[in-house]
Amino acid sequence: MKSLPPEAAAPLPAGGAPPAARRSRFRGVHLMLGAGLALWGAVVRADSVDTLREFVRDVKSGRAAFTQTVTSADGARKKTSSGSFEFLRPNRFRFGYTKPFEQLIVADGVKVWIYDTDLNQVSSRRLAQALGATPAALLAGGSLDGDFTLAAQPAAGGLDWALATPKAKDGPFQSMRVGFKGKDLAAVEILDSFGQHSLLQFSRFEPNVALDADRFRYTPPAGADVIEQ
Repeated sequence: MKSLPPEAAAPLPAGGAPPAARRSRFRGVHLMLGAGLALWGAVVRADSVDTLREFVRDVKSGRAAFTQTVTSADGARKKTSSGSFEFLRPNRFRFGYTKPFEQLIVADGVKVWIYDTDLNQVSSRRLAQALGATPAALLAGGSLDGDFTLAAQPAAGGLDWALATPKAKDGPFQSMRVGFKGKDLAAVEILDSFGQHSLLQFSRFEPNVALDADRFRYTPPAGADVIEQ
């Protein structure tokens, strides 16, 4: 009878295979798991960017309540405000701040108007100059892929996030993250050129709702100081 080589005759360790074989098999399992997770993550990441593109392409109007938190670059100071917003593409939106003070921002398709109630002052600027590659362009229906580099972000806070970085390097902000709950817009987080963070969180979002076009027309109040920029 032919004798077995010493390594084959040795008793098997618990688990039924030599240590080298087990390590090889485990490495194979880990590689397969890693590849599967990477593929799953790529699908998830792609979906958040697709959701952003679909939002810009398919949602022609909307309204919601919002809360905005602005945090200084050093994280030491925070300011919170709230109100409501509406948009009607192309190029019309309305932000009505109610707390802690009243302010109205209206884009009528030609100009952006900003009314400060306390100062009784209105400033206006041509829409093309005011928007460009800015977060407001997301609502106005601008060129998403033309103006921004898009990338997916890890899901956090129950939301799927997409990152939009402006291709123009001399703009007023560095990046914008857009959060979705399902297909609904839920949050926009902005990092401006000074390192300041602004987080807008939306509630009761209604997509493709019927809106009166008069909501996006603006006439300065009588006696208001009007500044054309």
